[in-house]
Amino acid sequence: MAKGNMLIAQSGGPSMVINQSLVGAVLAAKANKHVGKIYGALHGIQGILDESFIDLRKETKARLEEIAQTPSSALGSCRRKPTQEDCEAIFKVLKKLQIRYFFYIGGNDSADTARIINEAAVKAEYEICCMHIAKTIDNDLLENDHTPGYGSAARFVACAIRGDDLDNRALGGVKIDVIMGRNAGYLTAAAALARVDEDDGPHLIYVPERPFSAEKFCKDVKACMKKYGRCLVAVSEGIADKDGTPIAAKFSQEVDSHGNVQLSGTGALGDLLAKLVKEKCGVSRVRADTFGYLQRSFPGIASEVDQQEARQVGIEAVRAAVDEDVSRGSITIKRKKGKKYAVYYEVVPLRRVAKDTRHLPDAFLNKAGNYVTEAFLDYVRPLVGSLPLGNRFEQLKGKK
Repeated sequence: MAKGNMLIAQSGGPSMVINQSLVGAVLAAKANKHVGKIYGALHGIQGILDESFIDLRKETKARLEEIAQTPSSALGSCRRKPTQEDCEAIFKVLKKLQIRYFFYIGGNDSADTARIINEAAVKAEYEICCMHIAKTIDNDLLENDHTPGYGSAARFVACAIRGDDLDNRALGGVKIDVIMGRNAGYLTAAAALARVDEDDGPHLIYVPERPFSAEKFCKDVKACMKKYGRCLVAVSEGIADKDGTPIAAKFSQEVDSHGNVQLSGTGALGDLLAKLVKEKCGVSRVRADTFGYLQRSFPGIASEVDQQEARQVGIEAVRAAVDEDVSRGSITIKRKKGKKYAVYYEVVPLRRVAKDTRHLPDAFLNKAGNYVTEAFLDYVRPLVGSLPLGNRFEQLKGKK
């Protein structure tokens, strides 16, 4: 069993439980005799290039547990895709620190970064273990039943939509909520958890997995207005036309280092849909909100299951790398068969997780393409846990 120092970093968008994975890995490493120094790189691979590190072995367990309960990325993050020159510079730093174990926490782009570094290390004959620890609120990582971060963000969405539905019920009209989800509609679909009674919102849900038609959208909204006297809509930021072009991409030219068009951080899509409803549906009161980055690091609302599983993937990564001597891979979450919810963890090759994304299965979406099925609700409920949805008074009717 090789002994060596460890380096861990976080990448991509933050989440409510990403620090659980960090702390799980650090505590597991501290308890393992084969791990020496434990370095944390600040702001992902950018921190490695800048040689910006902190000594995580010096942190007390009490302090680490406080960090674990804190949303967002405690080490900072980045969205840098390493070039060959970057890899060469990174190896110089890692060799100087005598790093044997490298852990990178993040989504599919982060898995791709770990893959790039690993393949460059193999070519350079640099012996290092590269492990990817899954994280993404979009829940779009291949090979996973679900990913750490999703359950908590889904819980936020369900609670926010419930509150918005009560607001819409009081004032009427059409309300549109734009929710994160570039290529996959898992997070937007979770809005359906807010629906308790038949007339509760969301009344309509639109996701990237189905082509978005402005004509059909207006028709759906009109039908809801006729049936309920109001309409609450949940829509993914990544909805696209029949040619696969994201509607929001028409308003953004900004891309990150991985080539992704910037869809979040703007209310353009909500404004466009609100304008469409006003002009085509004859509704005077139309409002739109973009949840944006609020979904990622909102305190006090993390799912208990999500926290536990995020911690465990960090532990499993160290166990696989050190105790099982796995040289590279990504820690995935698999769901066991059966009515009772349970999971197990498995290491898969980096290439099977990196870069590409998975989508909502057809069985999770209705035929009309404007809502989810009971199969999706059965899938998502265990990940989110109990919801503080509260009760509402039925509309009082006077009696003669």
